[in-house]
Amino acid sequence: MLNFLFLLFPVLIFLIFFENKQHTYNKYCLILLSAISMVLCMAFPIRLKIGFIFDLRYIPFIIMALFGGYKYTFPLYIVLNIYRWIIGGAGTLQSFLFSTVIFILVPLLSKWFIAKNANKRILWAVLVAVFTMVLYLSTLAAQLPALNKEFWILTINAIPTHVLVMIIIMILLEKIIDNINTRISSIQAERLNVLSDLSASVSHEIRNPLTVTNGFLQLLKKSQTITTEEKSFIEYALLELNRAENIVSDFLAFAKPQSENMILYNLKDEMEYVKNIITPYANMHQVDVQHSFKNTLIFKYDKNQIQQCLINLYKNAIEAMRDKGGVLSIDVSEQKKSIVIKIQDNGVGMTREDVLRLGSPYYSTKKEGTGLGMLMVYSTINKVNGKIHVESEVGVGTTFTISIPV
Repeated sequence: MLNFLFLLFPVLIFLIFFENKQHTYNKYCLILLSAISMVLCMAFPIRLKIGFIFDLRYIPFIIMALFGGYKYTFPLYIVLNIYRWIIGGAGTLQSFLFSTVIFILVPLLSKWFIAKNANKRILWAVLVAVFTMVLYLSTLAAQLPALNKEFWILTINAIPTHVLVMIIIMILLEKIIDNINTRISSIQAERLNVLSDLSASVSHEIRNPLTVTNGFLQLLKKSQTITTEEKSFIEYALLELNRAENIVSDFLAFAKPQSENMILYNLKDEMEYVKNIITPYANMHQVDVQHSFKNTLIFKYDKNQIQQCLINLYKNAIEAMRDKGGVLSIDVSEQKKSIVIKIQDNGVGMTREDVLRLGSPYYSTKKEGTGLGMLMVYSTINKVNGKIHVESEVGVGTTFTISIPV
């Protein structure tokens, strides 16, 4: 129970102080808290009456390895071995060799593990914990002259304890992750709903005076009494008015779906239409467009908004590859009762911080960007109750996976 409380310590601290604060230093706090719980487990081990001693130090070690990979597991590996060396006694060398094997093998699963859903992550974390203990007990058995009763008592205590504790800790962690994702989705949905309600009325109100101003400037430009310099001023004013008109048009895309544009279909025509529009732009930047469509599921959507959403995503992907060219892969498929659109490029990629800020108003990874394009994408997908998952790595590329329930 004492070891179990030590493992609950980082979970509770994170839940109380850090869950509502999404900062980049959170992961360093988690490493520190995991290291503390690991040291406490070693300082106060589980002592069996038969004389054997074991602890739960590898539970936080395994969890950090699965979620964080080598980068975030390495500090724990150093702390574990330094403290084990300080404790001293028999088994120090064996502990170092065993922890090294676990450090080399387990983080290899990190990317694959993170891609799984919550239930599968819990299952695989338990299997890794079992594998770790089986490996440990096997090395212990190799040192014993015979597998006596004491060894089997240790086995019966160690494996179920690790399994039970890993299940409880992983369930708590997955619940925290689910709460964070739910809160982010709720905030985003609320923001998009407010924007949707305001955008249509505000855009129409702004467009009317813009149109009138544009008309008068066009008439003034034809006047014979103004100088060449004054005409150039009018030209600049017209260009700025056109830019304002484009921004207003972007805002209109956030409006609620228009009834005259609503259709019930499987996206095939929209995907084909957008592909034909974007192909010349892709060719201009030496980007090869690969398209696959395998979907029979239908749902109700605003075709204009869906088309603009896809254009924004394709255009961003192509511009991410414009320096060296590449491949834009578009795959539409059906999975159970959802339409899945996968858009993949091998462009410049994004950092994790960039990915987390996608869809925020006026945030863009491009110098000339306004951020309204990606905001429009998130708004459109939100209107059809869809979800967007983004995977990106700097220098490797980006994959947008859009899942739309039908």
